[in-house]
Amino acid sequence: MPMIPSTSVDQVLEHVISHIKAHVSSISNNAIKPPFILGLTGLQGSGKSTWTDALVSTLRDKHNYHTINISLDDLYLDHDRLVKLRERQPPNKLLQTRGQPGTHDTDLSLQFFKSLMNPLKDILLPSFDKSLFNGEGGRVPCEKWKRIPASEAVDIVIFEGWCVGFQPLEEDQLRSQWHQAAEMESKSHYSTHTLKDHSIQNLLEVNGHLRQYCQSFMGPQHFNYLIHLDTDDLVNVYEWRLQQEHAMWKAKNEGMSDESVVKFVKGYMPAYELYLNQLRKGFFADGGEKGQLRVVLDKERRITRMSSTY
Repeated sequence: MPMIPSTSVDQVLEHVISHIKAHVSSISNNAIKPPFILGLTGLQGSGKSTWTDALVSTLRDKHNYHTINISLDDLYLDHDRLVKLRERQPPNKLLQTRGQPGTHDTDLSLQFFKSLMNPLKDILLPSFDKSLFNGEGGRVPCEKWKRIPASEAVDIVIFEGWCVGFQPLEEDQLRSQWHQAAEMESKSHYSTHTLKDHSIQNLLEVNGHLRQYCQSFMGPQHFNYLIHLDTDDLVNVYEWRLQQEHAMWKAKNEGMSDESVVKFVKGYMPAYELYLNQLRKGFFADGGEKGQLRVVLDKERRITRMSSTY
């Protein structure tokens, strides 16, 4: 993934800075000064990590805000609990590997976000190492987590993740989408109609986990602003991940096969089918001081247009 042009970063932040300033002003006289929570969500391969790094450095160096970031990936269950989840009966194909709602530690997540509200204690940033246990991944020991001293007030936290911004459906809505999908046929190897590959019970289980996430730490009430990296053609998700893996092979002579990449992306496609349209309509129901920016990317991850929702 190439670096994000500074002009693109500035273009995106033009929509966000006024919200940050309003937040800072609103808490100026408060004893507890909660940081501005900026969500960054995006499709697989869209460049979330690269965008996060660019936003952190620009907010810090150009706008003088003490900005930190955390990824939803760093909040996974530890390895032992992931194994137990995978081996339970009956198995849910969506929960066989990390990634979906249900594979993250909600208690740890809630603990982290609560720590942002305590000005007297250091902030610890959880960390998950995907290379541990032969690639199955495991939590990094907490003594190795990055520590933000209490004396260093944090202005902005960027929370990045592939399903950040997704909200659960009511059961009848999910069942309706599942029945409609069962009648569709996908002739493309890069299928964007995958709901029929999963039982309604398994989809409802993940939907329930997503509901718990939104209640605890990932719902609109927990954010001040949301940036959404999107595309008009979901097939681009396959292309982006293949590009990333080909680059990995070129750099390190290792990585997944094309077939494995397609299988990997298909594991995330059901969530896009269920929740993406809802996110596009708007994450925040009442707006207020909050806002959302949809950044539409083409096949080469170039910005084609942006649209704001307030």
